[in-house]
Amino acid sequence: MNLIIDVGNTYVKFAVFSKGKQIKLYKTKTKKIISGLRELLKWKYVFNKAIISSVGKLNQTKINTLKKELDLIILDSELKLPFINKYKTPKTVGADRLALVSASVKHYNKSNVLIIDAGTCITYDFITSNNHYLGGAISPGIRLRYKALNNLTANLPLLETKHPNTIVGNSTAESIHSGVINGVVKEIDGVVKEYKTKYKDLTVILTGGDTEFLSKQLKSSIFANSNFLLEGLNFILEFNSD
Repeated sequence: MNLIIDVGNTYVKFAVFSKGKQIKLYKTKTKKIISGLRELLKWKYVFNKAIISSVGKLNQTKINTLKKELDLIILDSELKLPFINKYKTPKTVGADRLALVSASVKHYNKSNVLIIDAGTCITYDFITSNNHYLGGAISPGIRLRYKALNNLTANLPLLETKHPNTIVGNSTAESIHSGVINGVVKEIDGVVKEYKTKYKDLTVILTGGDTEFLSKQLKSSIFANSNFLLEGLNFILEFNSD
């Protein structure tokens, strides 16, 4: 069995994979990563190997503790990857983006693929049919936009995420919902349209925490997969174990 550890800014996910399939998912606060692992180990899983990907802050002491418990690989730009990285600054590519591109190679090999990860940020990552990762874009995510309007203005309130009733907001709250949500939807549809203009045979994947919220609103033809990153991490682990 493989253990996949995806460390975010707030939460960490532990995913158990067996024969390429996810069979268990456990989630806890990032600051509780060690106790979370020990809780998982109580379930008597025997892990042959493990991989960790971190976009959050994880100190060396915790990493060393994890290494004592597991045969652990740390995902970074130096690790062997199943694609050719053409990014001009390859060492700055986030581990989450590397994992997502790897998942696209596993599921859509020899295809032009655009992966959209809608979370804290919205990332766009593009890999060509000849297995070249070219890069993409990084944009503020839904919650980040709501928070920015509240933090960087004097009078705008911080609202919970909500589908706007109409394009024309008839109150401050409705105007914010319209601006944030319609702005994100139009942005994603516009980016997909531009890629499709250049790459006729294009597969589009939507993943991340806001997948379910956004998928029904987008006009573009997409495949929604909220576990894409975890699948990519497992693929990288297997790729480095051959």
